[in-house]
Amino acid sequence: MKNKNIIIDYLARVEGEGSLFIKMKDDLVQDVKLKIIEPPRFFEALLRGRAFGEAPDITARICGICPVAYQMSAVHAMEDACQVKVEGQLRALRRLLYCGEWIESHTLHVYMLHAPDFLGYSSVWQMAQDYPDIVQRGLQMKKAGNAIIEFLGGRAVHPVNVRIGGFYKVPAPKEFAPLLEQLRRGREGALETVRWVAQLPFPDFQQNYEFVSLGHLDEYPMNEGRVISNKGLDISAREYDNHFIEEQVPYSNALHSRLKERGAYFTGPLARYNLNFDRLSPLAQEVARSVGMNATCLNPFKSIIVRSIEVLYAFDEALRIIEQYEIPDRAAISLQPRNATGYACTEAPRGVLYHRYTIDEQGIIRDARIIPPTSQNQKTIEQDLRNYIARVIHLPDNELTWKCEQAIRNYDPCLSCATHFLHVHIKHE
Repeated sequence: MKNKNIIIDYLARVEGEGSLFIKMKDDLVQDVKLKIIEPPRFFEALLRGRAFGEAPDITARICGICPVAYQMSAVHAMEDACQVKVEGQLRALRRLLYCGEWIESHTLHVYMLHAPDFLGYSSVWQMAQDYPDIVQRGLQMKKAGNAIIEFLGGRAVHPVNVRIGGFYKVPAPKEFAPLLEQLRRGREGALETVRWVAQLPFPDFQQNYEFVSLGHLDEYPMNEGRVISNKGLDISAREYDNHFIEEQVPYSNALHSRLKERGAYFTGPLARYNLNFDRLSPLAQEVARSVGMNATCLNPFKSIIVRSIEVLYAFDEALRIIEQYEIPDRAAISLQPRNATGYACTEAPRGVLYHRYTIDEQGIIRDARIIPPTSQNQKTIEQDLRNYIARVIHLPDNELTWKCEQAIRNYDPCLSCATHFLHVHIKHE
């Protein structure tokens, strides 16, 4: 009979502070709590009373890994409030910027944070001693993603060239020339990455999820689309609050999000892949199938393969956009604030990111609401841990702890999950 508690006191390199508590009795999992102990950051309060044009720059500071997602959600929501839609080459440049963020964020996760789990290393530094060429490949791919963001955004972290209505400055087609070769090399690296991660050892862990992501008729969703699920959800961002609710749980400072109708759901790369496989580029679909990935994947541990496929897609899409680019006649379209509420959802690397703003006729923000992907996934992470631990409960304490950390890293909780989660105390009853 096994009665014990597993306590991971501190989850390193997540947004704020977090810990994990697991209680087992008679070889059964009694309780799982993912405790996110984030100190209040007050971004929504900071936005109130500020000019609506400041929202993209303020929200970019929420995350150093995915600032583009926050900027894009902010500009789309403000444009929705002002009844303006950005189209054509300005829209394409926004999508290109998003490609850069997906590349750098996913590559960081795949190579630096998650792959060491599968290969038995406690850190990427250890892994690099045995796989120096592989780690170098990951670093070069991440640099290519950062290069896109720096080129379009003015700098690689917290870009400053994004504004409501478009950009402060747009490039001429010839300025892309130095970037093209770097992206072509990156695409080759992405092809090799998909084939490499597909050979990693994966536990057999199929789960029945409600996947939630954006869906778009013509493209793999990034910064536009309807919110859809594999269980019938199909709504606009404006309807988000009618179907999703955030709730406080007594053991965590982070709110848990759930669907009002059905409870926990799963957002992120695995959800996008399952709901939008046919919108991937032909190259990405072909490579996915070549490594045994069908249009449906229900194993969260294989999210590392899906992220690699999305990196390949992002390189492919970035090259397509650049090759078809023509300079727009203006860097931004003009708009006037109005007394209204605007809504937007975009696809951050880790999943659906929701923004809602109410502004007045002077363009002053009167209310703001931001729901990041990690808070939406917390209930599903806990369910995964409960179901997965029941299968590996026989393992020694140190191995069981490792498996728990690896399962959490399937979701790449924001800012990012750690290669080594932290010191663990195990209490036996």
